[in-house]
Amino acid sequence: MALINDPVLYVIACGAGPAGQVTRLVSDARARGWDPYLIATPAALEFIDVPELETQTGHPVRSEYRKPGNADGSRSLPKADAIIVAPATYNTINKWANGISDNFALGILAEAVGLRIPVVVLPFVNSALAAHPAFQRSVTLLRDAGIDVIHGPGRLEPHPPGTGGSRFETFPWGLALNEAEAQRHLRNQSGGQQQDAPQSAL
Repeated sequence: MALINDPVLYVIACGAGPAGQVTRLVSDARARGWDPYLIATPAALEFIDVPELETQTGHPVRSEYRKPGNADGSRSLPKADAIIVAPATYNTINKWANGISDNFALGILAEAVGLRIPVVVLPFVNSALAAHPAFQRSVTLLRDAGIDVIHGPGRLEPHPPGTGGSRFETFPWGLALNEAEAQRHLRNQSGGQQQDAPQSAL
């Protein structure tokens, strides 16, 4: 059970094969004292086990904005101390970098940049997609905005096309969590203060 003072971690899962094992990241985060909240893109819902994740986190899995008047009884998300986007897809990375906010997860990410919340991105893309100029520009744009994209030589190399299925078991969830903890530590040392939770989380 999460404690009231545990740091809040948003885990944003996108629609790629490793998303089916996002429970590994949630379990590790809880073991390290985080209170994780799972946010899914619409495509990710086809890969994840929503009931299992809700039991594991103790929170509803969010994939949509709350209905007007909060008729569904869902609660606002607490403000995040850090965000991990994993697995991050080609689509989500390109949309986010270009200011597109056409689903709940992208709304959270769009506002996180301005709110200066530490964000770590763990892409799952093949080398053909990673070579596309639009993707390369998107990675550069996000990095210039202060986002930690774990991608490229010496970090996380894209896999050859057609080999993604062999990479699910070795997807480096722990690396993303290590980076998020390091960023949060640095931010706390510098005395940086984030603003309130994104309006998208309400």
